[in-house]
Amino acid sequence: MPKKGGRQAEMGKEMQVQCKRAKVEAACSLAVMSFESPDSLFGSLISPIKPEVFFREYWEQKPLLVQRNDPLLAAYYQSLFQLPDLKELCSQGLYYGRDINICRCVNGKKKVLNKEGKVNYMQLKKDFDQKKATIQFHQPQRFKEELWKIQEKLECYFGSLVGSNVYITPQGSQGLPPHYDDVEVFILQLEGEKHWRLYKPTVHLAREYNVESEDRIGKPTHEFVLKPGDLLYFPRGTIHQADTPPGISYSTHVTISTYQNNSWGDFLLDAIPGLVFDTAKEDVALRTSIPRQLLMQVDIADSTKKLSSILRMLADRLENTRELRSSDMKKDFIMNRLPPYLGCDSDPLTPGGKLPKLDSQIRLQFRDHAIITVEPDQENSVHDLHLRLDGMDHYHY
Repeated sequence: MPKKGGRQAEMGKEMQVQCKRAKVEAACSLAVMSFESPDSLFGSLISPIKPEVFFREYWEQKPLLVQRNDPLLAAYYQSLFQLPDLKELCSQGLYYGRDINICRCVNGKKKVLNKEGKVNYMQLKKDFDQKKATIQFHQPQRFKEELWKIQEKLECYFGSLVGSNVYITPQGSQGLPPHYDDVEVFILQLEGEKHWRLYKPTVHLAREYNVESEDRIGKPTHEFVLKPGDLLYFPRGTIHQADTPPGISYSTHVTISTYQNNSWGDFLLDAIPGLVFDTAKEDVALRTSIPRQLLMQVDIADSTKKLSSILRMLADRLENTRELRSSDMKKDFIMNRLPPYLGCDSDPLTPGGKLPKLDSQIRLQFRDHAIITVEPDQENSVHDLHLRLDGMDHYHY
C-alpha cells in the first residue's frame, strides 16, 4: 500500500466532473448505503453481517467474504470507479508513480511498467490491452466524490486514516505477486470478476508490506471469485494474490485500507515519552544519573533490574493518570485525514462572523473532525484543539 505523501490538488477542479453525476449517484447510494452516521455507514458496508459479529469473529482474526448477488448494489459499486473514467482523469494531469502505477506479475515477481512524467491515456490503454498490465490508481477519493463520502465516514468510525487504491486488471493477467500488507483491507468488486487466493499469515498482524514466494505460502485457505457488489475483508498480514480469469474482459476493484501504524505498540511509542517527561518532573528517581559507562557496555543485566523497577513505577502511575499525551499520532490523524463531505452544491468553509473570545462558548459543527491534545507546560497543561476542514491536498497512505 502506498504511504502518506504530499500533493497539492485543487478540490474544486478534481470534483467538477463528478458533480455532474452527483444526483444520479446520490439516488443510488441512498438505497444501498446509509450515510446518516459513521456507525450506519459501516453497518451498510458490511451488510448483512452485523458490526458486533464482525468485530467479535473477524476483525484482526480471519477473512470475511460477503457475496451478495444484488443488482442495485452492483450498480452502485460500479458508479464508484469505472475503466472509462480514466480517459477524463488523465486529461487532468496525472503522473506515473504519484497517481498511477502499471505493473504485472511475471514469474512470481512484480514488474513495474511505468513511463516517465505525465500519463498519456492512449499509451496507458495500449499497455493495458497489449502488455496485460494492471493499472493501479492511487487515492481515487481525490477525484471520485462518492469514495470521499465513504472514506470520510469510515475515518470518523475507526478514528484512523482510511486510504484507497483502484486496481484494473485485464483478462488472464495478474498484477501483483503473493504478498501481505500492513493494513486492514476491505475490497469492493466494482466491475468484472476477480479470482482470489488467500493464505495463512507467516506474520500475524504484520507491521510491514512483504512479498512471499509460492513455495513458502503453501495451499490457499480460501479460494473464490468476487463479482460486482461483493465485499472481502482480511486482516493485515494475510497473504493474498488475485487474477482476472480468462473470458472476463477485465476486473476493477477498490481496496479501502485502514489501521496502518495504529497498534498498541505505536500508541506506546507515542505516549510513553510524554509520561516519562511528566513523571521525571515529580519523581527524583527518574532524574538520578545512569551508571557510569553504561552506554559503553554490552551486558547491562544489572541495569535492567533498575529499569524494570522504573517501568513498574510508571505502570502504577499510569493507572491513576486521566490524561495521556499521544499528540503525534493525534496530529498525524487530524492533519492527514479527509475533510468533511459537504457535497458539490455546498459553499466552501470560510471564516465568518465575530472572532470568539477566551470565555466564549462555541459549538462544533463537525465534532468528529476535532481532537484535543495535552501539551507540556512549565506551569499548567496546555490543551490544543486541532481541526482540519479544508480541501484534499494530500494522500492518505
